Amino acid sequence: MMKYGFIKVASAVPTVQVADCRQNVKEIESIIAQAEGQGVKIIAFPELCVTGYSCQDLFRQQLLLDAAENSVMQLLDFTRQLDIISIIGLPIAAGDILLNCAVVIQKGKIMGIVPKTYLPNYGEFYEKRWFASARDLRPMTLHYAGFSGLITPEPQLFRTCDGVQFGVEVCEDVWAPVPPSNNLAMAGADIIFNLSASDELIGKHAYLMSLLAQQSARTISGYVYSSAGFGESTQDVVYGGNALIYENGALLAEGERFATNSQMQTAQIDVERLRGERRNNTTFTMAQHLMSKETVHIIDMDYTTPHDFVLERQVNAHPFIPASDDMEHNCNDIFSIQVMGLAKRIVHTHSKTVVIGVSGGLDSTLALLVCVKTFDKLKKDRRDIIGVTMPGFGTTDRTYTNAIALMKSLGVTIREVNIAKSVTQHFEDIGHDASVHDVTYENSQARERTQILMDLANQLGGMVIGTGDLSELALGWATYNGDHMSMYGVNASIPKTLIKYLVRFVAQSVDDQSAATLLDIIDTPISPELIPADENGNIKQKTEDLVGPYELHDFFLYYFLRHGFSPRKIFVLAQKAFHSSDPAGTFYDDETIIYWLKTFCRRFFNQQFKRSCLPDGPKVGSVSLSPRGDWRMPSDAVSALWLEEVESLNTI
Repeated sequence: MMKYGFIKVASAVPTVQVADCRQNVKEIESIIAQAEGQGVKIIAFPELCVTGYSCQDLFRQQLLLDAAENSVMQLLDFTRQLDIISIIGLPIAAGDILLNCAVVIQKGKIMGIVPKTYLPNYGEFYEKRWFASARDLRPMTLHYAGFSGLITPEPQLFRTCDGVQFGVEVCEDVWAPVPPSNNLAMAGADIIFNLSASDELIGKHAYLMSLLAQQSARTISGYVYSSAGFGESTQDVVYGGNALIYENGALLAEGERFATNSQMQTAQIDVERLRGERRNNTTFTMAQHLMSKETVHIIDMDYTTPHDFVLERQVNAHPFIPASDDMEHNCNDIFSIQVMGLAKRIVHTHSKTVVIGVSGGLDSTLALLVCVKTFDKLKKDRRDIIGVTMPGFGTTDRTYTNAIALMKSLGVTIREVNIAKSVTQHFEDIGHDASVHDVTYENSQARERTQILMDLANQLGGMVIGTGDLSELALGWATYNGDHMSMYGVNASIPKTLIKYLVRFVAQSVDDQSAATLLDIIDTPISPELIPADENGNIKQKTEDLVGPYELHDFFLYYFLRHGFSPRKIFVLAQKAFHSSDPAGTFYDDETIIYWLKTFCRRFFNQQFKRSCLPDGPKVGSVSLSPRGDWRMPSDAVSALWLEEVESLNTI
C-alpha cells in the first residue's frame, strides 16, 4: 500500500526534434531513468512527444508512423526492468483512422492506449486535418509495437499495484465544456494526467493555470499537466513548455516556461487526503450518480518493488495562517466574517450594548476588536461596548494595565469588578480552603466572572460576547459554564495561532497608542491567571507549559479534523514541519511532538462534552467544532485507538 497515502508523480518536458523519433525517444529515456532514480511512480510527457506535435502534414507519411512505432518498441525494451509507469504521446493508426494517443507503458509493456477525444480545429489549430476523435473509433483489437489488445473510445482507468487509480486525457480535452476527466474522476480516478501541446499567447498561461486548478478542485483530484516545449516548430506558433502538478486545486509544482533544456517537475500527491475530501463532500457522491453511463475499463498495472518512504513535499507548520502574500485581504476577510456574524446577532436581538470581559490577553483582545469594528459598521456608539476587567487572585499588573490601556484607546466604556471578595466568600460558603489551588480554586473564579458578565448584560440590555477560541475548545481548556459560556462566541472557529496573527496585523495597521499595547499583549505569556503570580509579580500559570505549545496543537487539530489523518501520519507531517532548518521556524524533536500529540488526542476526546453545548459563533475557516456544523461527536467516545497509535510511534 501507499506509505501514508502519498504517491510521487512527475511532469516532464523533453526537448524534441520535429519528426526525429529516435532522438526524441532517447531524450524520453534519459528523463525516465532520472525519474526512476528519484522514486517517481508515474511520469507524463507531452502530447505527440515521440514525433513532435508540430509535424503537420508529415503525420500523413507512413514512414513517420512506422518510425514512431519502432521507437516505441525501443522504449519498451528500455523500460523492461523499470517499475515506473510512463505516459507518452504519439500518433497511432487504428484501421482506417489516425488517432492522437496517450500510451501507458510499464515494465516493457503497453498497458493501455487512450485516444484524444476533442480535436481543436480553430485559430491556429488544424488537428481534424490529420486525426480522428476517439468518438470516431469503433472498439477494435489493435496490434501495435507488440501490444495486442482492445482500443476503445470508452473511459479507461489504470490501477497501480497499491490501489491508486489514474486516468488520462489529452490537451484540448480539458478545455471542453465536459472534459473526459469529469467522468474519470466520478469513476474513481485519484489523479488525472494531461498530455498537451498548447502554444503560448499573451494572457493564456494565467488562464490555463486557472483552468487546471479549477478542474483539479472540481474533481477533487491530483492533476498532472505536461505540455510541449523547446524544439517544436516555431513556424507560426511558440510552445513554452509547461510542467504543472496540482492537488485539489493547489499548485504543488511548476516548471520553468520557455526553457531551452529538458526539465522534469516532481511532487508527492496525497491520495489519502483526496479520498477523504471526496468522502466528506456529499455533492461529489451525488455527482457520481449523474455521470455518463459508459462502461469504464479498469486496467491493472504490474507489481512494483516497495521502497523506503521519504516525505519530500513541504509542510506548513502553521496551516491556519493565511498566505503572507495577501495578508491584508485575508485578514480583512476574517474580520468581515466575524463582524457580519455579530452584527446580525445584535440587530436580531435588539441589543443596546455588548458586554465583554477584557483580560489583557490575546482572545479578549481580538473579541474586543471585533466588537469595535461591528459597532463602527452599524454606526453605533463605541461607548455602548462595555469592557469589563475583573482582577482576581492571579491577575498581574502587566495584563491589567494592558486591558485598561486597550479599552481607553478604543473608546469603549470601562467597568472594573474585583472578584477577590466575592470568590473568597464563595469559598467560605462551600467550605473550600483558599490556600488549596486546585480545580475548584480556579474554576470558581472563571464562573464568578461569567456570572458578572451575564448579570451586567441583563442589567444593561445587552449580550455577552464570548472570547474563547478554537484551540481552547479542541483541548477543553475552558471552565464548563464559566468562560465556556456566552451569548455569542466571535472567536469560536479561530485558533490561537491565527488570533496572534490577526492581532499583530491590527497592530501593524494602526499608528495610534493602541499599537504598543497590542504588541505587548502578543508578547505576554498565554495564561488564564487563576493562580497567584510569582514573587516578582510575573505570570506563574502559563498555559503552554500545562497543555503544550499551541502551534503544535493547532497543527494536530488541522490535520486531525480537516483531513481525518491518523496520529501516525500527523506525526510524519509534524516531523517535516517542525524539523525545519529555517532559523525563523520552531524546532521540536520527535519526543516532544509525540508527547504533546498524545496530550492532544487524550484531551480532544475527554473534553467533547464541553463542545456539545457551545454557544453560537461564526464559522470563519474550513475547520470548526460547532456541534451544529462541522463536528458531531459523542461525548462518550473512547480514545484508545488513537492513543495506542501514538504510543506505537515511540518504536519508530
